[in-house]
Amino acid sequence: MALLKLTCLTRFRFLPSLLTTAITLLALLPLSVDAAPRKPSDDSEVLERLPTRAGDASARELAALRAAMAAAATDPLPAARLAQRYFELAMARGDPRYVGYAEAVIARFPEPLPPQLLSIRGMLRQYRHGFQAALDDFAAALALDPQLAQAHAWRAAIFLVQADYAAAQQECTALQALGKNILYGSCIGLVEAYGGQLAAGYRALQQALASSHDPDNRLWLLTRLGEVAAWRGQSKLAEEYYREALNIGRDDGYLLAAWSDFLLDNGRPAEVLRELADWEASDTLLLRLAEAAALENSPDAARLTQTLDDRFAAARQRGDTTHRAEEARYALHLRRDPASAVRLAAENYAVQREPRDARILLEAAIAAADPAAAQPARDWLRDSGFEDQRLRDLGQRSTLGRGQAPAKAGAPR
Repeated sequence: MALLKLTCLTRFRFLPSLLTTAITLLALLPLSVDAAPRKPSDDSEVLERLPTRAGDASARELAALRAAMAAAATDPLPAARLAQRYFELAMARGDPRYVGYAEAVIARFPEPLPPQLLSIRGMLRQYRHGFQAALDDFAAALALDPQLAQAHAWRAAIFLVQADYAAAQQECTALQALGKNILYGSCIGLVEAYGGQLAAGYRALQQALASSHDPDNRLWLLTRLGEVAAWRGQSKLAEEYYREALNIGRDDGYLLAAWSDFLLDNGRPAEVLRELADWEASDTLLLRLAEAAALENSPDAARLTQTLDDRFAAARQRGDTTHRAEEARYALHLRRDPASAVRLAAENYAVQREPRDARILLEAAIAAADPAAAQPARDWLRDSGFEDQRLRDLGQRSTLGRGQAPAKAGAPR
């Protein structure tokens, strides 16, 4: 099985066992602005230990995978398993340090890379928004191994982020030809949902769910069904899907972000504070936590907002521009700076064009009284036929040129 998560939440997924995440909720490195980089003088020095959760078996699992890679010398398969697992942990926990570890594993092998490592390098490149380089890696992997369904699924994920639905559908068709029926249903379900056919997309995702027994796959499918139900205005059904996904009991940053957004949209910030209390290390979840705290007038609101500000400042200092959608949302809802928000949202929309990207651009343009800035999102709504009434209403409002700001963060946004 496989799963694409497009991100930007970097940011959505297609069936987790193969892919585990594509274009996903991209998290920022949790560094303070004035933290100076330091190179250790001894390779054995421990700089930091990544946090683990009670009962977490991942440390033992990673140790076993590292030992298998060391014992296998030049065999790429154990290395691919380790790099894949690092990437899965990055996506589940919102911690990009695991992506760096995966990159280090891939870097041990000389060019030309075998197909398994090419595919994983493509995942890592899309994480950093190197979409064309990622597409090239997946194409090269498929040239070496035409049965590599994972590469088709990730290519579909990137094309969906870029709103190239015809190209994404071709990748879905390739998955069907390989007999990957659950992957095909997941893929075509999103293509249809994004492309103005919410009912058809919903049915395809439901059919894939009915055929899947893998907990990770079911978690992803339930999450996407929750999103589609919300887009269709079916809040009660959406909540049922989200709660069923949460009851699976797996860490999943994308699920937590989507669920938190649903709660914020329905005026339930107190629940977000409870759900995300232990997730400040993930910047995408910290954003939702800070929005909820501001709405609840929580004593932690100022601290959380400042922490988020520091992390965005650190990202800018590093030249990291992969998180402009999140920073635009932060600027609009927490800093009340619509001019910065619309600039960031427009820069982001030039790179990735999922529904959430269109939404922050429309909201920021309305708040900034800048109808021209919203034109690309309105064009997408027209061309795709995307059926979410909330976005269509925002599209209409964005043409008025009036500085009517959207509702406070999450109440509803």
